[in-house]
Amino acid sequence: MDQKTRAARGRALLELHRTGGGFVMPNAWDPGSAVLLASEGFKAIGTTSAGIAFSLGRPDYNVRDARLSVDREEMLEVVRKIAAAVDIPVNADLEAGYGDEPADVADTIRMAIDAGAAGGNIEDTDAARGRLFDEKPAVDRIAAARGAIDAAGGGFVLNARTDAFQFRFPGDDALGIAIRRANRFIEAGADCVFVPGVTDPALVRTLAREIAGPLNIVVGLNDATAGAFELIEAGVARISVGGSIARSVMALVRRSAQELHALGTVSYARSQIPQRELNALFEAALRTRTNAGLSSTARSTAP
Repeated sequence: MDQKTRAARGRALLELHRTGGGFVMPNAWDPGSAVLLASEGFKAIGTTSAGIAFSLGRPDYNVRDARLSVDREEMLEVVRKIAAAVDIPVNADLEAGYGDEPADVADTIRMAIDAGAAGGNIEDTDAARGRLFDEKPAVDRIAAARGAIDAAGGGFVLNARTDAFQFRFPGDDALGIAIRRANRFIEAGADCVFVPGVTDPALVRTLAREIAGPLNIVVGLNDATAGAFELIEAGVARISVGGSIARSVMALVRRSAQELHALGTVSYARSQIPQRELNALFEAALRTRTNAGLSSTARSTAP
């Protein structure tokens, strides 16, 4: 993807956060799922590190044993393929930046930009130790990400994630920690902040009111009862679904396998998308990208 196209997608993604009304951004794990999601009219999609890891037969972000994890290069290669498969902005799940130091995070941001991502998430979780990064290093990591984006010419939406509700301990003021960190991340250059683990509308309303920037909330993470539109009404700018669609697909695969193995029946096939419909969908997507690429080449070589 050329820099002009990538930057235009980044600006379009940023504008979605600024226009008001909120938007829903589902998460893909490979080019096929990305094309399917984009075909339903979403204005942007994200990637899911969990979904990508599971599709590769790996656990999600198991930093306690790096041999089992999907490394940065593997993850960003999938991001590259997803971004190339659709013509809408793609936000990359960049986990904790693939390193503790601010320089590591800056490198990851540069690589995500090169991969064609229009934006990316950076977590404040030191998963190897099962806790949040101390606040100052967490802020420094976001500031380094911002610096890398600015040096690249902008056009990339930085979404700073705080896991204050995911890694809280007895006596912690998770709400206060989340609000304080979120505002410090915005001051350090984040365009949006992501607070997973919260779906109660009243709590979300407080977060949206007290955080001085767009708020991202995930639904489908812990339960299937939260409603995206209800949370947008509570003040959320962006709704994502993390790995929930990917995990649901895995559940279908397992149920299908269990049925086939135990009963020899294929009732699962009743819900499949017809072959002809999928062929038409993917052919149209490929033609659109090919024509866009030819048009871009023609413009760049015109006298």
